[in-house]
Amino acid sequence: MNKLIEKILKRDEFIDQPPVLIDIGASGAIDAKWKALAKHSICLAFDADDREFGYVANENKGYKKLYVFNCVVTDSDSTETDFFLTSSPFCSSVLHPDNKSLRVWSFAEKFNVDKKVKLKARSLSSLLAELNIKYVDWFKTDSQGTDLRLFLNIDESIRNKCIAAEFEPGIIDAYVGEDKLFKVFEVMNGPNFWLADMVVKGTQRISPSELDTISKNKLMKKLISESMKVSPCWGELTYLNTFNNSFSIREYLLGWIFSMIMEQYGFSYHIALNGKQLFGDPIFDELIANSKSNILTNVVKLKFYRAVIGKIKKILRIQ
Repeated sequence: MNKLIEKILKRDEFIDQPPVLIDIGASGAIDAKWKALAKHSICLAFDADDREFGYVANENKGYKKLYVFNCVVTDSDSTETDFFLTSSPFCSSVLHPDNKSLRVWSFAEKFNVDKKVKLKARSLSSLLAELNIKYVDWFKTDSQGTDLRLFLNIDESIRNKCIAAEFEPGIIDAYVGEDKLFKVFEVMNGPNFWLADMVVKGTQRISPSELDTISKNKLMKKLISESMKVSPCWGELTYLNTFNNSFSIREYLLGWIFSMIMEQYGFSYHIALNGKQLFGDPIFDELIANSKSNILTNVVKLKFYRAVIGKIKKILRIQ
């Protein structure tokens, strides 16, 4: 598949309009899902810290062009914002943790605020305008409570043609005024996007103080906690565009790539069939064949066995 992706991204459609990827809460490494297209793509990566704001275009870190922004991304045009540094750096946010609600969960102490600082801030809409970027193909964010508002900050005409969008919203009350999972469902439940993947993550419903009454040994507490049932606390959601709007051959080709990366082979097959009908380009014959091959390969790999087991269990329960 990587050879076919390479062939697609070398086409004229992507010379002047390379894929644009946005990564908010970037770890500094290329997302594994993006490796096949990174060297052909423009990436905007955001990392909140207290260094002087600026962006550096670097073409030698796996991307065709990489913009690294040392600032907080917000949905307003303010140039500075409060930022709450927590015990775990992965929990730091522009929103204050809801410590009262969190105290019943085993990971509550990770959200303890060490200090509040002022950091440089920029909005996505202003940065896109500054860089003269008029489209976004893959939007990915883990902003600790503000994912949805950041996506909505992008101009609607750009947003509606975004091919993939990833969010990591909370289910429990972790931050004051956060964008919760149910709100993401509500906003994204429309004609433009469909939910292609959802992974529910969580922790154990026991407070650190209650855990202390069972054992004060750090290793033992960790073992106890990891042995308990995990309750849903947040979700990792990935949406794909429905392609209900009018798209060019470029978007159809990129939609096929993204669908294949997501292992949504049925949707990639749908895009390839429609692309062939709309544009008649021979490349879609290869895409149709590749999607079909992957669909049939899943059968050979016995991917259907879970469904069979589920049916058997259902029959046994009925009896």
